[in-house]
Amino acid sequence: MSFSLIPNYSFRSICALTPEFLKRRGITLLLLDLDNTMAPYGTVLPPEEIAVWAENMKKSGIELFIITNNRGSKRVESLAAAFNVSYIMGANKPFSAGIKKALKQLGRKTGETALAGDQVYTDIIAANAAGVLSIIVEPLKLRNPMLNLRYWLEAPLRAMCKNKVRGSAGNNNLAVRGDVGIAPYADVGYASSRAVYNARKR
Repeated sequence: MSFSLIPNYSFRSICALTPEFLKRRGITLLLLDLDNTMAPYGTVLPPEEIAVWAENMKKSGIELFIITNNRGSKRVESLAAAFNVSYIMGANKPFSAGIKKALKQLGRKTGETALAGDQVYTDIIAANAAGVLSIIVEPLKLRNPMLNLRYWLEAPLRAMCKNKVRGSAGNNNLAVRGDVGIAPYADVGYASSRAVYNARKR
C-alpha cells in the first residue's frame, strides 16, 4: 500500500464515531489505539463515556480490537478486560505488521477494517500502509510536553484531511465535510449500555 500521512476521516472524539458511520462504509472491525484514544495515559480504568460507547459499538455488530505499541503492560490487560475486547501489544506502529497480524488472527480483510487513533505519525501511517480505513481522533488529554509537540507538528496533517466529522455522541446534527450520507448518531441502546456499565461498577 502507498505511504500517506493524511487520515481518511477526522473526528473530534472516539465517541463521535458511530456504528452507522462504519457500516455505511462496509466496516465491521474497528482496530483501536489505546493511549489517549480509549483511555488517558496512566489510567487503569476507562472513562465511563468511552466504556459505554464501546459497549454500544459491540451491540451494534462492530467488533473492537485494541492494537497498541505498549509492551508487556498490566495496564493494557486491565483496560482490555474492562472493555471486554482482545488486544495486541508491541504493535510497532507506524509499521503495519501489527495490523496485519491482527487481521490474520481475526480472519478479517482490509476492506472491512478501520483503525482509529490519536496520532498521525503512528496510527494513521500504520493504517494507511496496511490498507485499512484510517480515522484520526483528538487526544483525550494533553499533559506530556513531548506529545504536545508531536500533536502540534501533526496539526497541518490533520487539517489536510478532507473528511472532517463534526459532532458528538447523541448529536443529531452530526455532519461531515467532504463526504455525504452520514447518518446521525443512533442512540438506540446507548442508555441501556450505560446502565450495564454502571451495574458492572457496583
